[in-house]
Amino acid sequence: MTTAARVLVVDDEPQIHRFLKPALEASGYTVVTAEDGATAIRAAAASAPDVILLDLGLPDMDGKEVIRAVRGWSKTPIIILSARDRESEKIAALDLGADDYVNKPFGVGELLARVRTALRHAATSGGEASVVETGDLVVDTLKRTVTKAGERLRLTPKEYDLLHVLARNAGKVVTHRQLLSAVWGSAHTADAQYLRVFISQLRQKVDASDAAASVIETEPGVGYRLREQDPT
Repeated sequence: MTTAARVLVVDDEPQIHRFLKPALEASGYTVVTAEDGATAIRAAAASAPDVILLDLGLPDMDGKEVIRAVRGWSKTPIIILSARDRESEKIAALDLGADDYVNKPFGVGELLARVRTALRHAATSGGEASVVETGDLVVDTLKRTVTKAGERLRLTPKEYDLLHVLARNAGKVVTHRQLLSAVWGSAHTADAQYLRVFISQLRQKVDASDAAASVIETEPGVGYRLREQDPT
């Protein structure tokens, strides 16, 4: 029998717990709750959750301190749930190790989809998938090849490196700073405009001509995400 994935919900608002707990349990998850940062850190260590849903505005500490503490020993996916919608807050949380960021108010359907994505990513992170597919785009990170509808694409080394980083993190937001550091080095982490030019060039090659939306999604002011293949 498959063990239900365990979700730790960290929020000081009782209505959030009343809203999320039954929704998560109805989807087959086991739910653990915490209402402050200290309790959250203890629960993360004691209950070994598979996903953490974390509010930033906790009564005893900033939620980013929880991220920092948990990342000291765990790679458990962390999804931020916060009313703070400033770009700087999103970037700081993601750079500290959060995997995703959902603004309040949010729909339960969207959140459950984010949880499923986080669990899929965690399931493959122990052994990085060598082939990533989204739509008709296929990235083979071992062969360093990219094909679209079966045709091999000619990418520059930097374009491939960008796509490789996004493919390794398919379904997750990769911040501007993380992309710039990984591809160009730490001396270029402020060159966001430079990055936008390369992303634009890359999209022209990887997107289908009739595509309604790019496979490389923009999180405005924060970074980019390679759209993950929908499970069939």
